[in-house]
Amino acid sequence: MSAQQTTETDNRADKSQRRFEGKVALVTGVGSGIGRATALRFAEEGADVACLDIQKKALDETVEQVAALGASAVGMECDISDEESVKNAIDQAAVLGRIQVVANVAGVGGFHNAHDVPISTWNKMIGINLTGTFLVTRATLPALLAGGGAVVNVASTAGLIGSAYSAAYCASKGGVVMLTKALAVEYADKGVRFNAVAPGGVQTPLLGEFASSLPEGADAKHLYKIISRMGYCQPEDVATAIAFLASDESYYTTGAILSIDGGITA
Repeated sequence: MSAQQTTETDNRADKSQRRFEGKVALVTGVGSGIGRATALRFAEEGADVACLDIQKKALDETVEQVAALGASAVGMECDISDEESVKNAIDQAAVLGRIQVVANVAGVGGFHNAHDVPISTWNKMIGINLTGTFLVTRATLPALLAGGGAVVNVASTAGLIGSAYSAAYCASKGGVVMLTKALAVEYADKGVRFNAVAPGGVQTPLLGEFASSLPEGADAKHLYKIISRMGYCQPEDVATAIAFLASDESYYTTGAILSIDGGITA
């Protein structure tokens, strides 16, 4: 390889590592797991990050970690299922500048028999996973439309295939899949892209919510269907995919659902 080729390769590598230089990214659910990993990934690649979470202590920890990477960061305590809370948070995030990247990560989960799932549980799961994704997206769209941008939603393999004991979760994540596709079509010629990742098993606190809520007498054969032989991935693996979909490298990709599931949906 010539010296010129080596320099060109190094320049491309440097650019790929700072894909969000000068941009403002907003991430929900930053208190742990995929949300925290995504906020840190954006910061590592040059973005200033608006951090949203309902848990203040965990939110503050992430903001400190983002700032330690040299990025500007603001943290907003926010219930994404509440319209007014979302509006206030997005208004505060404007201190960083125009939002150009949105990662809707916040979510809740759990197993329940469909015949006895409490309606409050159903409403909470739909309210956070689906309505929350919509509310944050709607609130940030004016900024995104003002100069272009990208939204990456976190769906799930449960939004692509059926999963026992997961009627509410499947409904919410299936809704995220179709919300993503509908928005991608609507805004395809307006400079705003919409994509989603669909993780399978990820080592996050959410995994514990599922494990601790398995109904008594649950059939293990149903669980084998949604566990990859590759085991679980790490939050950083999903953050890598989110960063790619949010970056200019995927400029021609919109309406895509990227499975990160060790072959569960293959």
